[in-house]
Amino acid sequence: MTIATADLYDERGDDLDSLPLQLQDIGGHPAFDGPIRTIRCHRDNALVKATLATPGDGAVLVVDGGGSLESALVGDLIAASAVENGWAGIIVHGAIRDRTAIGELPLGVKALGSNPRKSAKDGVGEVDVPVTIAGVIFAPGNRVWADADGVLVER
Repeated sequence: MTIATADLYDERGDDLDSLPLQLQDIGGHPAFDGPIRTIRCHRDNALVKATLATPGDGAVLVVDGGGSLESALVGDLIAASAVENGWAGIIVHGAIRDRTAIGELPLGVKALGSNPRKSAKDGVGEVDVPVTIAGVIFAPGNRVWADADGVLVER
């Protein structure tokens, strides 16, 4: 059972950063947590697809798409692959697509918004590097908690 982020912050606020960005809850599981994995990419989701096709072991993939809403980095097929491979959730600093289908999956998904446009598939980007979103560092291996109130990240 996932602890509420507000309660967790009350308990451990000095050890946590709170993401000030207002992300939309899109996945079927609005509350999720797990160890962080990361991808930094811009309008290219090949690394996202490849990573989510590997065993997730309850991890949360944080995708730094630079805040671009010009094309989607996650769609229903990629999200379904994440479910099949045991990922707890995906946090996208960018856009997704197929939001209705993703909302029916047993997966946590938060994103800035949606756009039906596909992204490139060239494999450009970086995997498992620290990424900074809205001043908060998401370091691979640290833990992230997300629910309707927001996102907390272990320092």
